[in-house]
Amino acid sequence: MRRGWYMKDSIAFFCVVVTVCSLVVVIVTMLRLPEVSTRQIRAIREGFNDESIGKFGEMMLEMLPADLAFTIFVPSEKAFQRDLRLQVNRSLAAEQMNDTYAVLSRVLGFSAVPRPLYSKTMLFGKEMCFDSLSGFELCIWKESDGAMIVNRVRSARMDMRKGEIVVHIMDGVIMDFEFEQSFQLDDSEEEEH
Repeated sequence: MRRGWYMKDSIAFFCVVVTVCSLVVVIVTMLRLPEVSTRQIRAIREGFNDESIGKFGEMMLEMLPADLAFTIFVPSEKAFQRDLRLQVNRSLAAEQMNDTYAVLSRVLGFSAVPRPLYSKTMLFGKEMCFDSLSGFELCIWKESDGAMIVNRVRSARMDMRKGEIVVHIMDGVIMDFEFEQSFQLDDSEEEEH
């Protein structure tokens, strides 16, 4: 009779140890999860109705098939205005639409990679290079604060999704030297007039 009592206590002890260990794992895991704001949850539920991607970013996304895996580094609305001088009211007018569409398709060629790239897969301080749709080389690395840097342009928001497309909002426009120079030439012409 004494032997049966010992076996029951061993099983009970083992169950208690397993339960405590499981609770510790769950608690530690929960403490390490990043906080998600209600705005981020709303943006995930509603898709890309967030003002950070803007109308021009939406237009760029519509140029890609949603069922194929791409990563696109979309300039923020401020970057479109600052670097490319695209403004929603003026650039989307009927007489400017073709020019705006041409600029956006060119930027898309520089900033889209035909594979999914998430910030969590990037290693801190390690540069990785990929060819964009236009053959332009994109060199990407991750800073210690978690921000991605693509050809010296810093990310503002990362890892958003639309279908199979991974979207990163950037604080600037990724473009080659010639395309960048064409906008700088426009600035000097405006100053002369």
